[in-house]
Amino acid sequence: MAKLTPTKPQFDYINTQAKFPALVAGFGAGKTEAAVQRCIIGKLRNPTTNRGFYEPTYDLIRMIAWPRFEEILTELKIPYKLHKSPLNYIDLGAYGQIIFRSMENINRIIGYAHADADIDELDTLKESDAAAAFRAIMARNREVKPNGEPNTIGVTTTPEGFKFVYKTWKKNPQKGFELIQAPTASNPHLPSDYVENLKAIYPNNLLSAYLNGEFVNLTQGTVYNGYNRDKNQSDATINRFDFLMVGMDFNVTAMSAVVFVQRNGIYHAVKELTGIYDTPTMIHTLKTKFPNHNIAVYPDASGASRKTVNASISDISLLETAGFECRAPKKNPFIKDRVMAANAAFESSQVLINSDECPELSSSLEQLTYDNNGVPDKTSGLDHLIDAATYPIAHELPIIKPIAAVPFKFAI
Repeated sequence: MAKLTPTKPQFDYINTQAKFPALVAGFGAGKTEAAVQRCIIGKLRNPTTNRGFYEPTYDLIRMIAWPRFEEILTELKIPYKLHKSPLNYIDLGAYGQIIFRSMENINRIIGYAHADADIDELDTLKESDAAAAFRAIMARNREVKPNGEPNTIGVTTTPEGFKFVYKTWKKNPQKGFELIQAPTASNPHLPSDYVENLKAIYPNNLLSAYLNGEFVNLTQGTVYNGYNRDKNQSDATINRFDFLMVGMDFNVTAMSAVVFVQRNGIYHAVKELTGIYDTPTMIHTLKTKFPNHNIAVYPDASGASRKTVNASISDISLLETAGFECRAPKKNPFIKDRVMAANAAFESSQVLINSDECPELSSSLEQLTYDNNGVPDKTSGLDHLIDAATYPIAHELPIIKPIAAVPFKFAI
């Protein structure tokens, strides 16, 4: 059996006898590492039953979970075969299978069973989605262990305010639900300047959650509290032949765009466009207002499939055909990640706004608040220009969430 050298919170989480433990921790504290280790150790102990491993998105399975599973299994010298999409499982031979699923579509968590499960970053989902995912995974957790041990579901996550994990494990825990919390500093394997670097890029109101692993109100006040009209004021305007970076939000009959230029590594919002009818009109507007400029567009990623005019041509294809460089991810970043990136950029003065040229954007940043579900309030109508502005910010100045691997030793 494996002997680990984890941190104390990781050790407590991996070895707890609770049916439903949760490790809630700051960035770099080794949450995902603990989830992977717990999953593998649990699988070795129960080779005849399946085990499930869940991430919010398939991309996280592909980029974070699978590489770490392969590293550990290779170190253990356990033969395995990774079956990627559409099967998504690791075959461990005599040790059975680990089934991987994303929580992007709760309705697809069907058609299989396991005896234990591990859920990573559950609280990053909307509260209702997290609750639905947990229920769906609980329904899959129905294989019977030959040794008679109870089935378990473990959760590892950053604390995302007073949402599902807080209510289930902290506020009103039922029998079998155990909460283990860990600050970033509990991991001694981090670089010496790691915590200071996080303090430099994260807004103050997030440090209690993302450094100390505490449940705090992340939706108090305005969404973009890092923006200060005086501190983030720019006098920059568009010069002839400037390279223009245009954030774009697709909306039927109400498209929006924000134009940025770069000066000495600083991004300046220097023009806003609102009330544009459709994508062809937006293309015409950009070409008319900004001739002799090379333009990169940072569009809403949904434009890759959205077709507002011609049923056979997507909005992003229209932009590319018009000669614009499109810097669009395969999918939009989580709203929370985009908000954090923008607030960090405002606080560090990496992004400035000419409020004379972008008056609506400036006032929207000052006024947008959260709704009752803890997401930016879209009923206010203030979000369109903000979305357009924050797509390029999140692309060029993303918040990189650190992944901390904790070294461990094995005794066979």
